[in-house]
Amino acid sequence: MEISLQQAQQALQMAIMQADQLKVPVNIVVLDTAGFLKSFIRMDNALVGSIDIALQKAKTAMLFRMSSEAVGDFLKPTAGAYGLENTNGGLLGFAGGLPILQDDMIIGYIGVSGGAIRQDAAIAAAGSEL
Repeated sequence: MEISLQQAQQALQMAIMQADQLKVPVNIVVLDTAGFLKSFIRMDNALVGSIDIALQKAKTAMLFRMSSEAVGDFLKPTAGAYGLENTNGGLLGFAGGLPILQDDMIIGYIGVSGGAIRQDAAIAAAGSEL
């Protein structure tokens, strides 16, 4: 099952509501299961430099079918896979990239950047709950 445009827009809206509640302007990316851009929004005053970070967080989650933060555990120098972050055009191993699930199936991925890492994580979590 693939994320629909309506579902992608719903994910964006849920994430925006959380970002507004936290008073954090962010960039939000929604990818389909193949990693192609489905939807994107740059909130007013969100940093331009964090657009690519949001995309890379979502892409990292997509490539490994887990949160970008969980992938980060494999990127630590002590994990034995050190250097992995240099593959696939670059991986980001910190919070803000999550799978979007429906009926326990991954239908897409969300990436958020622009706030502190914990804020990005909370905003992505809100957008991943369809």
